[in-house]
Amino acid sequence: MTDSKAVRGPRERGSDKRTSIPTFYRQVVAELRKVVWPTRDQLVTYFIVVMVFVLIMMAIVSLLDLGFGKLAFEIFDGPDAG
Repeated sequence: MTDSKAVRGPRERGSDKRTSIPTFYRQVVAELRKVVWPTRDQLVTYFIVVMVFVLIMMAIVSLLDLGFGKLAFEIFDGPDAG
């Protein structure tokens, strides 16, 4: 049987220790300093890639919507409409 810190027994009253706000803020700032931020060129490249992808997906969805709409009108209007 292994001892794990993740498995805890029932909590006792009053033993709930919370992190103070200044300590929490210092920990957040320390974690943000570890982040590798993208360069300006990378950011522009990512933006362009995302925008192209979104535009392609919009075109696909629009064409499918147009096609299914026309198909629905063909089915429900009947042959003698129009």
